[in-house]
Amino acid sequence: EVVITDFITGNLEIEQSILGETAKVIALDACREEDLIGKVEQAEALMVYHAISLTPLSLERLQNCKLIVRCGVGIDNVDWRTARKLGINVANVPDYGTEEVADSAIAMALGLLRGTHQLNSRLQRSLEPWSYTQIVPKRRIRNRVFAIIGAGRIGTATALRAKALGFDVRYYDPYVPQGTDKALGIMHVETLEELVRDALVLSLHCPLTEETQNIVTLDLLNQMPRGGYLVNTARGGLVDPKVVLKAIESEQIAGAGIDVLPVEPPEVDNPLLKAWRDPAHPAFDRLILNPHAAFYCEEGLMDMRVKGARNCLRVLQGLPPVNVVN
Repeated sequence: EVVITDFITGNLEIEQSILGETAKVIALDACREEDLIGKVEQAEALMVYHAISLTPLSLERLQNCKLIVRCGVGIDNVDWRTARKLGINVANVPDYGTEEVADSAIAMALGLLRGTHQLNSRLQRSLEPWSYTQIVPKRRIRNRVFAIIGAGRIGTATALRAKALGFDVRYYDPYVPQGTDKALGIMHVETLEELVRDALVLSLHCPLTEETQNIVTLDLLNQMPRGGYLVNTARGGLVDPKVVLKAIESEQIAGAGIDVLPVEPPEVDNPLLKAWRDPAHPAFDRLILNPHAAFYCEEGLMDMRVKGARNCLRVLQGLPPVNVVN
């Protein structure tokens, strides 16, 4: 059996056509890890999306599992260390949505920088004044600093797009090879403080790890020039929503584009959501909020399903898995 734990429902023809007679594909559409109990123990491979987490509660019950494919990039919802101790490989699908997430990050940044989101929001409330003066002042973006945390595939794709728009692109990433900056024609900096010092936009593209949990603090945002923008299309745990809220309320940042939150779906009493819904609050006009959708396009969804299933097939045929992360 190959078990798809979450997210994918209905027709499984895509996965089954790849696995053929090698394995039967089962989709559980689980919302909680507890829903997996009694249903995954005999699986030879798991395909996991983003709706649930796999902890020792599930991992230690697996009796035959050879591979867990995280059908996405981030692996923060799979306890890969425990899986490694149990002899289970964990792999991801690192390239399914590179272009889409980068496009979304740039779209959010431009929507904030050019005031299109703010004007649209205000005009929905009143057509008066019918004037650009509602977003004064706006400055030309050419040669302004577009700062990136994380220069992996998506960070690099975002950097190239920002560079094409005329931004001065700079990045912080202690793990990419030396010379990446020269190859891309952008600037590498050694510290976060140096990164944000002149930044008009701070865009997040790093994985969520113990090291990067809450990497963006209020103190860091306060080191940006006043009136900058924050974009997060990576992981919600990189910045506390309360930090975003405080930075908007104090006008330290002029706006934010947020595609991911620490808890998804968010609680109804989430302070950031309350502010975003309140026409009297500055976040109403200055916060773009999306439901973890930056990755989405039909081709990307197909890539996740196809590449995830192909990796499962490799293992079941006795071949080594690809894109192993543990």
